[in-house]
Amino acid sequence: MFSELFWAYLVAITLLTVTPGVDTLLVMRNTGRGGLKDGCVTSVGICSGLFIHASLSALGISILLVETAWAFSALKWAGACYLVWLGIGSLRRAIKRGDEPRAVESPVARRPVSRWLSFREGLLSNVLNPKTALFYMALLPQFVDPSGNAFQQSLILAGVHFLLAMFWQCGLAWVVVRFRGLGASVRLKRALNALTGGFFVAMGAKLATN
Repeated sequence: MFSELFWAYLVAITLLTVTPGVDTLLVMRNTGRGGLKDGCVTSVGICSGLFIHASLSALGISILLVETAWAFSALKWAGACYLVWLGIGSLRRAIKRGDEPRAVESPVARRPVSRWLSFREGLLSNVLNPKTALFYMALLPQFVDPSGNAFQQSLILAGVHFLLAMFWQCGLAWVVVRFRGLGASVRLKRALNALTGGFFVAMGAKLATN
């Protein structure tokens, strides 16, 4: 259907997917928090947001957000506040010492994390990211055949991105679980929370001031 356009898109979206960013660190953080299932459900939430951006791009709403200063500013501030909120939560977990005496406990014995919480965190981190909206507005139309159905093609391309990102992020979650299983679960959890917490706060502050 997309011929050369599709293969060009596949290369571009693969490079984008494997580039570390907020989504990657969120998946790794949540995997350290609740295990492989937590990380994978977070990835489902993140990747589900791609369909929202693809739909907005196809309908032209992304252009409206960019050209309407107050709308884009509102989206930017919402995303910045959400990143800072995630970051503060991670930093609080990094300095919490209540679980340290139980370091020898099996990771599966911990209290399970709500799947809805993991999905919601992933979805909101993606939907409230204006950079993702800008990317879909600028890149996606370049790979859509103007002679075909733009909305349908946009959703198919987002589906390709969904599969690639799920494969990559769930693979990262598996690596985190395997590494944690080597006996450094408590230290890894705190280091990951500290790293991602600082990164989220910094990214939120940068997003708000740009």
